[in-house]
Amino acid sequence: MSVPHDPCAAIRHRSFRRFLTGNFLTVLGTQMQSVAVGWEIYQRTRSNWCLAYVGLVQFLPVVLFVLPAGHVADTFDRRRVAMVSAFVMMAASCGLAWASTTGAGIGWMYAFLAVTGTARAFQQPAKASLAPQLVPLAIFSNAVTWGMGSFHLASVLGPALGGFTIAWCGGAALVYGLDALAAASFIVCLMGVTVEPSEREPKAVTFRDLAAGFAFLGRNQVVLGAITLDMFAVLLGGAVTLLPVYADDILHVGPEGLGWLRSAPAVGALLMSVVLARRPPFRNAGVTLLWAVVGFGAATIVFGLSRHFGLSLAMLFLTGAFDNISVVIRHTLVQVLTPNHLRGRVSAINSLFIGASNELGGFESGAVAGLLTPTWSVVSGGVGTIVVVAAVAFTSPRLRRYKGLGSEPVE
Repeated sequence: MSVPHDPCAAIRHRSFRRFLTGNFLTVLGTQMQSVAVGWEIYQRTRSNWCLAYVGLVQFLPVVLFVLPAGHVADTFDRRRVAMVSAFVMMAASCGLAWASTTGAGIGWMYAFLAVTGTARAFQQPAKASLAPQLVPLAIFSNAVTWGMGSFHLASVLGPALGGFTIAWCGGAALVYGLDALAAASFIVCLMGVTVEPSEREPKAVTFRDLAAGFAFLGRNQVVLGAITLDMFAVLLGGAVTLLPVYADDILHVGPEGLGWLRSAPAVGALLMSVVLARRPPFRNAGVTLLWAVVGFGAATIVFGLSRHFGLSLAMLFLTGAFDNISVVIRHTLVQVLTPNHLRGRVSAINSLFIGASNELGGFESGAVAGLLTPTWSVVSGGVGTIVVVAAVAFTSPRLRRYKGLGSEPVE
């Protein structure tokens, strides 16, 4: 007799609820700040290249610290690593508020964003590998769905609040201050999280230890294929970096419209999270993942060609809905199929892939727009996304044939 699916299984655990609440607040602040940074830098420079550098300066620290960040997450208390990282991010947000208030040079903003990227490089693998310790692995897919739902709810509210705050204040400084407050709230929430201690034997660190995550991925075609697909698809198909250009120069909707454009993908993802929470885990996860990314690429192409605000919002909504499906499958695969003692290192590599798809993808979008046009950048990226899906489907047959999301880690 099968056990009925419980949509609320994960949030019945107190520590996970606190983690979820804190993460919601910090993502809310980060999304508000992301809108503020893009808007302020574009207003001050009117340069696509300057928007591209916003992503680049936050991505480079992820590349530089991918190995030590993973080792730290697997060696030290993951909860404390996440808290210290949040404190550094809070300080960087205060620095951005200072730079905005005083009119300091753009270089100062890039410097504070680089500090944020460094803190995030250590925080992301710690957070990702901490989450499976807060709920049983059998219901971790449900925890991922709730986590993505809260993430996208914050991503809906954050950009809209950021845009309205900028319009209300006539500047971005208050937004940076609110992001600092959100980071402080995350620290407070993590103080109440309890984690079962895991055995970690102290030993000298070797390069082999640092690179163990890469070795694991080399042995696991399913996990490698999933995160590779996500990286290259969003690297090519992401249009978020160019939204300030679309809002100001193409759709002519101002900062309030920019807030709605930034929120639209999150609205789609949030509603998709509600749907996924009410259904059992995917039984044909591999094929579902591939088709979801195809849908993401197709919606990106239409958005790039659109000159109507309503159609643009609809297409961004669809990109969020399709992306949420792929993220839930990918994140569940990465955490469930990875042994606990390697989760930090594998999560650090996953963060590198995510950083490449977001920050480096932002640089790619801005650079192509600077060399050609914003429309060419977005449309060609959507086409490239679909090409990547075809390539991954051909080269990763195990991912293509992967069925239900497993519940046990494999060596």
